[in-house]
Amino acid sequence: MPNAFFVVTGRARLQWAEPALEGQLDYTGPATWPGLAVSSRPGGIPHARGLLPSPAVPVRGRQLLVGDFAPEDCDDYLARRLEKDGTPLIPGPVRDVITARSHGLPLYLDLAVMRFLDIRRTGRAPAPADFEHGFPALIARTLADLTPYERHLLRSVALLDAFDTHLATRTAGLTRQAAADRLIQRPFINENPFGLWPYYLHGLIRSTIRGADDLTDDRWTPADWQAAAARAHAALGEQWTAGTGRDRLLLTGCLRQGLALARAFRLELGWLTDAAWAYVSDSVWEPVAPPAHDRPEAGPGSATAADALAELLSTLARRQHEHRSRTAERLAALTAAGHRPGELQQMAVYYLAKAQRDLGRSADSRVGMQYVADHGGRLAPAARRGLAHLARLAGDFPTANAVVPTLGWAGRHHRVDGDIWWPHGDMHRAATAYQAARTEAEQHGVAGERATSQAQRVFTHAFTDPVLADDEIDLAEQLLTGLDLRATTLTVKIAALARDAGTDPAVPGRAEILRAEIRTAGLVAPEKMLDLILAFHHAVRGDAPATAEVLTRLRTAADGDYAYYADLVHHMAGTRPSADSSARWIEDETVVAARWRALTLARRSRVQA
Repeated sequence: MPNAFFVVTGRARLQWAEPALEGQLDYTGPATWPGLAVSSRPGGIPHARGLLPSPAVPVRGRQLLVGDFAPEDCDDYLARRLEKDGTPLIPGPVRDVITARSHGLPLYLDLAVMRFLDIRRTGRAPAPADFEHGFPALIARTLADLTPYERHLLRSVALLDAFDTHLATRTAGLTRQAAADRLIQRPFINENPFGLWPYYLHGLIRSTIRGADDLTDDRWTPADWQAAAARAHAALGEQWTAGTGRDRLLLTGCLRQGLALARAFRLELGWLTDAAWAYVSDSVWEPVAPPAHDRPEAGPGSATAADALAELLSTLARRQHEHRSRTAERLAALTAAGHRPGELQQMAVYYLAKAQRDLGRSADSRVGMQYVADHGGRLAPAARRGLAHLARLAGDFPTANAVVPTLGWAGRHHRVDGDIWWPHGDMHRAATAYQAARTEAEQHGVAGERATSQAQRVFTHAFTDPVLADDEIDLAEQLLTGLDLRATTLTVKIAALARDAGTDPAVPGRAEILRAEIRTAGLVAPEKMLDLILAFHHAVRGDAPATAEVLTRLRTAADGDYAYYADLVHHMAGTRPSADSSARWIEDETVVAARWRALTLARRSRVQA
């Protein structure tokens, strides 16, 4: 039949080319339908196109994926589907609602058009609210061709954002994966071959199955959904705990899905507690959950431990993108509300104390850090490090130094050591400590700590060797790739200014641009470091008025913490402080002063060479 074109459509994949049918039915098998035999697994609504087969002449066919409509195509279809005198009958606001709820599924659009006509026949003008629901008929049609096992699996995977056959089988409570292998061939199962879990249910089918009574004889009760959610939650935990190494993608994927299930079905945290600690320990801070207050069903008094954990992790991730005072407000509310097991409560208190320190509220920070250190939990070493930092900021270096031997890797002892020695002007000793910190972080596979240690190492080299600092900055930027560490990124930018101090006349202008970024983040320490670099720049250039201006700013802003920065400026400029230093140095202050003056003179010699 030359020049003939046949189209056959259906909800399921056409099986004519299956080798198993060859010899059992007429005109079947891969020899008769070679085009269908080599076509890929459909991921949406399939069409078959080709000539009818004949026993004498094998002909070609092709199975084509139509897929989902884009929003603009949905609107165009709805506008053209019903017209009167060239004007669309379906108003724009109604089309918008239908388009949004359809997820691009053509069948939904057709059902919506029929509903529009049914309402018009009653004499009433259809309104957008008439389409704020799914169609039970859609579920009936979706489930019609499925076996009982496949229907059971379909409802199970509706609980998951993405899945593989093992996860689907475990969620369904089945012992064999055969039904899952069949289900993923269905057109409403989409595939992302690059995803952690490659399969996901079409958005409209998923939302309709979970949100409406499917009107079938084997529909699920609330207890059935609860049991499936518990199985899915357990299966995700098994996948995470069975993972080898520090698989960040697996961790965040399991956290996202596990938190969503625990919040929706009020499940116990279980493995989520250990997963949350693993998430925090890497200091990467990619988003893993929307805040708990965004959950529609979360009303007053409905918060669960999962809601509180989601809010905590969301706050910790978002602190890299908002003013630190907002972070402190959120964490203060969380610590007051409770709803978390003891160690997770300590996590909230610890990060609140960190935010308070970042804001310059050292007294409040010290109370929180001491609370966490005294309870001896997983963050106790970090809290002891926090107390050492607070002592250092106050200029009490002997106290901070005495803590270092007690910290170990968990307390980042090498980095704390480097933080103590660079204010003493001993940049070589500090750089060595930071290198040891970076190496230790690499050995433990903690990307965030590795980048932070490298950023601090860059800062020390920027004073002593601008050429070496170039390479160190490149490495720091590489280590920051894929990480969300705002303060560390600012440290690298400040180090770039220190590298160029005395040589680039644009340093003061660049510093003011960076100051605006620092103030947007609400971080005190980087701004103090920025002023120190400006003083270094002016001292190298011998600009006494500009140096005095920075000195005045540091003294005005000093409230106990960072007061010794003014002493360092005097040492750079070779001038005498008007009063004794407020700091308690580990070495004689004349040694500290000589080192800082030597750094200034060395840079001046480089500039004049």
